[in-house]
Amino acid sequence: MPHPIRFGVIGGSGVYQMEALTDVEEITLETPFGAPSDAYVVGTLHGQRVAFLARHGRGHRISPSRLNQRANIYGFKLLGVEYLIGVSACGSLRERIHPGDIVIPHQLFDNTRGRPLSFFDDPSVGTDGLVVHVSVAHPFCDFLSEICYEAVKATGVEVHHGGNFITIEGPRFSTRGESFTYREWGMDIIGMTTTPEAQLAREAEMSYAVMAHVTDYDVWHETEEAVTVEAVIRTLMHNAGVAKEAVANAIALLADAGPSLHRDALRDAIISNKSLVPPRTVETLSAIVGKYFG
Repeated sequence: MPHPIRFGVIGGSGVYQMEALTDVEEITLETPFGAPSDAYVVGTLHGQRVAFLARHGRGHRISPSRLNQRANIYGFKLLGVEYLIGVSACGSLRERIHPGDIVIPHQLFDNTRGRPLSFFDDPSVGTDGLVVHVSVAHPFCDFLSEICYEAVKATGVEVHHGGNFITIEGPRFSTRGESFTYREWGMDIIGMTTTPEAQLAREAEMSYAVMAHVTDYDVWHETEEAVTVEAVIRTLMHNAGVAKEAVANAIALLADAGPSLHRDALRDAIISNKSLVPPRTVETLSAIVGKYFG
């Protein structure tokens, strides 16, 4: 690419395009992990080049469990993205977080099963022989989360700064027993895609944060109807404009941002003896680890 695209946006359910982008081009990429969910739509917003990807593909064709999240994140890395904003639908596990609100979570709990969670040490794609233990004690970038909070607040919509976000496997919604258990665990919101998106973004040394749009009360709430696709879509359509306005605000606030605070996330995370790592693995993952292997 002639010029790196520093800012990326992953649009979740209900957010499949960004009409505010100008000078638009579509970029189709292949990655070591296969094809991303769709073409990257690259355009200009507030004077910044921004790459947008529909997480589930345009037309919402890919189930949460079938997303090729490694390809999605690696594609953003190939484009040069340093700051990545995820826009996601979620359910509320707390009375105080209402449908229509937006949450900028600060913590993440992985309750998925069987998803590829890392770029590293995977013989199936030729990245074996390289073991990396990246730190995700704070899975979301504090700086970018603050930007997202201010960006949403400027829209006038109720926004919550902080919260524990649990990712379940899906694609089904929770049982009431599960929903009550998640509340007892201290979870505040629930969704199906933020793991492994957040962890992969950290491995790719990007700053990552989420604007989580609350569509429902999951199924724990005694007086609300159980979550349905119809109810989720109704709220999503109402919130889609807010989501796009908030993203545009965030890009404007990021215009003068310095390098990502997580640009060296792997510096102390590679445990393998570098002299023994297969050259093909280094070549395959060069966009991420090349700088550590000279």
